[in-house]
Amino acid sequence: MNTEKEVLSLLDEILSLNGRSAEFSKNTPLLGAIPELDSMAVVALITGFEERFGFTVDDDEIEGSTFATVGSLVDFVEGKLAG
Repeated sequence: MNTEKEVLSLLDEILSLNGRSAEFSKNTPLLGAIPELDSMAVVALITGFEERFGFTVDDDEIEGSTFATVGSLVDFVEGKLAG
């Protein structure tokens, strides 16, 4: 499984980016840079990750820095999968 592709797919789907995520790299800023990524979208993304990858995210694991860039989000998901 390519975690980065799966994360980008979820971002595109949940934020209704209409394919814009295909242009994203690990350095692409997210939180504060993409208007579609608001607090409700963060909750939807977390739910999407839990459903797609089969892990759970505790409230104390959620930090703004996790959603700073595509890379930080991918690192978070990979950490959860490894844990």
